Amino acid sequence: MTIKNGLIIIFIIIGLYVVLDMRDHNFKRAVDACVAGSQKLSETKITDLNEAKKFCEDQIRKNNE
Repeated sequence: MTIKNGLIIIFIIIGLYVVLDMRDHNFKRAVDACVAGSQKLSETKITDLNEAKKFCEDQIRKNNE
């Protein structure tokens, strides 16, 4: 194996790590925005922060499928 092939493999692994890490980061930001938005709505019946977070996570996952 040449150095060029080794570098290509290393960069592919680094790229996959960055993509997967950013996906998780974007999901967390979306959940935070959903929770903040649900707290501003007066008609929401969710008063517990953990319950709101779980509800938002479920809704975001359902929309992404």
